[in-house]
Amino acid sequence: MPTEPAPKRPAKRRAQRPASAPPERIAAVELAVRNLIANAILFNHQVAQRVGLGASDAQFMHLLQLHGPLTPGRLAELSGLTTGTVTGVIDRLEDAGFVRRERDASDRRKVIVTLDEERLWREMAPLYAGQAESLAAVARSYDAEQLEVIAGFLEQLVREAPSALSDLPADP
Repeated sequence: MPTEPAPKRPAKRRAQRPASAPPERIAAVELAVRNLIANAILFNHQVAQRVGLGASDAQFMHLLQLHGPLTPGRLAELSGLTTGTVTGVIDRLEDAGFVRRERDASDRRKVIVTLDEERLWREMAPLYAGQAESLAAVARSYDAEQLEVIAGFLEQLVREAPSALSDLPADP
């Protein structure tokens, strides 16, 4: 979970792409992405359990790491969870010392949830060290141009994937 923020890459024109990839290559990529997601979810769940948290609790820490301090309402929007559920998650994270609620300096009625980065690094970074080392080792096996393509692919997946249950099609 603890990671250095990714440097912002300047937008650049994409090289002309082939008309289409063979279906079997697309299927192989889809399977690899699904395996990566499943492994990440299961590993994050194990880490959360190790420090006495639930899976949703750990994901909220990811959101706060990615987006910085957020209101409970914004956490509800990003997670797709109800505000009542969000309050419970924040309570658990606050009790565990991973977050604190602070009043917004410009509007004292507004509450901001802030991640305790020091505590996060102290408690969680050692548990993710092996994952970070594996990622770095795999990344070193690619050249800069290949990494640019991989990063672009993953960024596009994040941009275009449904981000909340509300983005999914309605039940038939």
